[in-house]
Amino acid sequence: MASSFFVACVALASSCLFLLHSRSVSGWLESGATWYDLHQGAGTGGGACGYQGDMEKPPFSSMITAAGPSIFKDGKGCGACYQVKCTGNAACFGRPVTVVVTDERPGGEACLAEAAHFNLIGKAFDAMAKPGQADNLRDAGNIRVQYDRVPCKWRGLDIAFRVKAGSNPNYLAVLIDNESGDGDLSAVELQQRGGSWALMQELLGAVWKYNSMSALRAPISIRLTSSSGKKLVASNVIPSGWQADKTYRSIVNY
Repeated sequence: MASSFFVACVALASSCLFLLHSRSVSGWLESGATWYDLHQGAGTGGGACGYQGDMEKPPFSSMITAAGPSIFKDGKGCGACYQVKCTGNAACFGRPVTVVVTDERPGGEACLAEAAHFNLIGKAFDAMAKPGQADNLRDAGNIRVQYDRVPCKWRGLDIAFRVKAGSNPNYLAVLIDNESGDGDLSAVELQQRGGSWALMQELLGAVWKYNSMSALRAPISIRLTSSSGKKLVASNVIPSGWQADKTYRSIVNY
């Protein structure tokens, strides 16, 4: 992430010390939040999850967040949905907003020591403010928030598989996008035509890869396991004659 992502968090790193532990508040957990990027878009770069331009499009629509280690989970938390609301500042509206984990949050050791932390894009951070109070909330920098893990509800969308640049007849890397429910994945497998299931390796957050000792045999099916253990098969989703930089949409979702 660009240096702009350090807005407020690094400048106020010492203030992170009072947020070292999340605690339950009427079913919610309490932690801290900062913001990055003043604009209404998705910030710079593609994020540590690899979503790239997808972050500005539905269903994410730039309502996204970078997350600390306990939520990012070395990339396994990519795609998970959370409701976040602020209550500890006069500018807070108190209404929760839903955000998607699309990046890893950078910062100093003090911030990293928190049990959980959200570094929201400006659009999502502003959405937590009372009408006309967004500037005042941003000026606060590091604020108290309450958060809760919620299911992703991507109605009308099926899971998409974008074949990444660099894929070739012996190597396949795919960005997996738009998973409803848990939103994040714990394992991904592929099955070549006439073959058995084989584990793929996580390459970058939501990007998974498979190295073959010989040419891959399409069509290729992909089996997903969500973080709660739910399995789903996208049968023959990578067709014969597949190409890099193309997206293939399944007809399934959680």
